[in-house]
Amino acid sequence: MLLHFGNVPMLVVSTAEAAREVLKSLDHVFCNRPHRKMFDIFWYGSTDVASAPYGHYWRQVKSICVLHLLSGKKVQSFRRVREEEVVLMIEKVRKSCCDSKLKPVNLTDLLSEVTNDIVCRCVIGRRYGASELRRPMSELEELLGASVLGDYVPWLDWLGRVNGVYGRAKRAAKHLDEFLDEVVDEHVSKRGHDDDDDGDEGQNDFVDILLRIQKTSSTTEFQIDRTIMKALVMDMFGAGTDTTLAVLEWAMTELLRHPNVMQKLRDEVRGVAGDRTHITEEDLNHMPYLKAVIKEILRLHPPSPILIPRESMQDAKVLGYDIAAGTQVLVNAWAISTDPSYWDQPLEFQPERFLKSAIDIKGHDFQLIPFGAGRRGCPGIAFAMIVNELVLANIVHQFHWEVPGGVLRDQAFDISETTGLTVHRKFPLLALASPHM
Repeated sequence: MLLHFGNVPMLVVSTAEAAREVLKSLDHVFCNRPHRKMFDIFWYGSTDVASAPYGHYWRQVKSICVLHLLSGKKVQSFRRVREEEVVLMIEKVRKSCCDSKLKPVNLTDLLSEVTNDIVCRCVIGRRYGASELRRPMSELEELLGASVLGDYVPWLDWLGRVNGVYGRAKRAAKHLDEFLDEVVDEHVSKRGHDDDDDGDEGQNDFVDILLRIQKTSSTTEFQIDRTIMKALVMDMFGAGTDTTLAVLEWAMTELLRHPNVMQKLRDEVRGVAGDRTHITEEDLNHMPYLKAVIKEILRLHPPSPILIPRESMQDAKVLGYDIAAGTQVLVNAWAISTDPSYWDQPLEFQPERFLKSAIDIKGHDFQLIPFGAGRRGCPGIAFAMIVNELVLANIVHQFHWEVPGGVLRDQAFDISETTGLTVHRKFPLLALASPHM
């Protein structure tokens, strides 16, 4: 479907066949990103991986992120961080169960905290609180999901200043910029007192690695300055925390709404773990139903139902239609993953559909593309999936969960959504936990 948003032609892709054309066959044509004012405000003139225009610069910074944070080897090097944070999360739930008056656990807050802490420790070396990072990042996600009229009708850009949208964005960006400056200064100071700052990269967080690259300047043809460093760190937070939280939040929502699925998952997890209290990452390889549950969540509740827009760099023909250069493309991942042409009972939560299916989420099967595909597909799949699996397996293994009565029950079963780049539950998810052992 071709629409016009103001002066901008917009191609809406809602079938797997069309997505395959745009994201694979013609990926070299549709791999650019359109200019967005919000990306410029938050990512220092779109100098990050997600929003930078396609070209040599983008290839260089993507290579840095993939090689030094998101490669299989690097993801495995953060195993201890993930397992430590999951243990802390479980202890918080266990403590709430020991209170004399049993209160519901706010799973939304709990899952937000554990995903934030894991990403913080991997990217910047230590935990940071809600006021420092989580709240401004939530505002960022909300603002990125808002439509800015000036992006489509340039002469009306002044409305963004009048209605306060740009002001809100600049205040949030300033807060985040000051936070990132403190982080970089802290790392610079630490390296200044470290005689062996070129030691084992596997023991360093992402900021340490960027500072090393900046010092050597041997792996890139351009200098990584502080602005680029902060933009890349922001990418890791934006992509690594909010989307993972959304997957876990929706997973627990659907498990509470479908007790039979919860029981099947609990039986599998406890069968693998035996008498041990905690699930380890080796255990995850023996849990096919867990992987099926998460795939079904990604199908029914993709964190970003509309993938980040692309833009054609030259004239092209898509499924016989002529598409002009400069046309922006919106891929409706949710419409594709709930299309009855590809899925039986597409709106039903049925993890069993994936137990005998070869369909994967890595961008090769276009019926299911929650992480996108092609050059602009998300490179953090391995990082995200292991967090999703480890957190969910431990929560289900260690506790029996049920929905409180009354109004809280209605809110738990309410699957209304928020607006924003990433789609969350409208209401926080509250549930009662009782320990298994």
